[in-house]
Amino acid sequence: PRAHPTIRVRPLTCTETRRGDQRVVHSLGDGAVHVSAARHDATFGFSAVFDAGASQEAVFEGSGMRRLVELAIDGFSCTVFAFGQTGSGKTYTLMGPLAQSDTQSASPALLGLMQRSFTCLLEQSRSRGSDLALSASYLEIYNEQIRDLLSPGPPCALPLRWSKTRGFYVENQLSVEFDSLEAIVSLLLQGSQRRRTSAHALNRHSSRSHALLTIHIRSRAHHPSLWVLQAGACPSKQGSLCFVDLAGSERVKETGSSGELSVEANSINRSLLALGHCISLLAKPRGKRTHIPYRDSKLTRLLARSLGGSGITLMVACISPSSRCLSETLSTLHYASRARRVTSRP
Repeated sequence: PRAHPTIRVRPLTCTETRRGDQRVVHSLGDGAVHVSAARHDATFGFSAVFDAGASQEAVFEGSGMRRLVELAIDGFSCTVFAFGQTGSGKTYTLMGPLAQSDTQSASPALLGLMQRSFTCLLEQSRSRGSDLALSASYLEIYNEQIRDLLSPGPPCALPLRWSKTRGFYVENQLSVEFDSLEAIVSLLLQGSQRRRTSAHALNRHSSRSHALLTIHIRSRAHHPSLWVLQAGACPSKQGSLCFVDLAGSERVKETGSSGELSVEANSINRSLLALGHCISLLAKPRGKRTHIPYRDSKLTRLLARSLGGSGITLMVACISPSSRCLSETLSTLHYASRARRVTSRP
């Protein structure tokens, strides 16, 4: 299996338009994206590129997300992660406007990859005639501390352990069972409202933590004929579908951050650097790879199985078309290009 990076270009914001920012990113079709500015002219190729006019549904259908849900039901470990500059549309792509709305329910057209995947998962469960046991866990990594977003009460740091059988895992993490769309969306909303966000110059709702929502799927085939239902005749499969909303990469000078916000930004950037380093090493041919430093951050430890194991990964790189964001946009595109070369164990 290979990592599958896709690109999503957000529209220019009103502020960028008023300021006179130039559009320097253009989708050329067939998975190609072109960056054209005074000293930069480059074309990148990916499995899919979604331009500013792409709907949430188009991103879900065109990114291969539906197939990923099916693979998770079949017992595979699947991961979707959104990355890019702060304010580039990562949380919107995954959740739509859900994370910013306390009372209003979002228009169905605006629902993100997560809600659409939940719907697909429950529909697949019914159509396949399989009994699925579904549960969810929701974590955030804030300043290198892991916190449970579903646990009631004040946030407290959870220990990250390692074992030969499980790899890296979070001790005392809460896992909540669900069997309906309303129940899982309620858990998502509940956790998202606990997540750390702040306002700064680039984004009024900037996520200050990395968030990981994992759906655990245990399926047991359902057969109408009773004689098949003997011991061992219907083995269960265990898969997972993990959504990773990475905090945005950012330059402290651009965001106007100081004090606590500056500390957060440095922590975010360090963990993203560690992730980028792991991806660069994994992108090398197997014979030329050195040790992969997963232990450099909590984020890379938790993503170790997704990146280098037998899992299947979809990456959604979110970028701004603005000339002012050119440096960060090129950085994200190079990051995604390296990720294309990552292959996990068959």
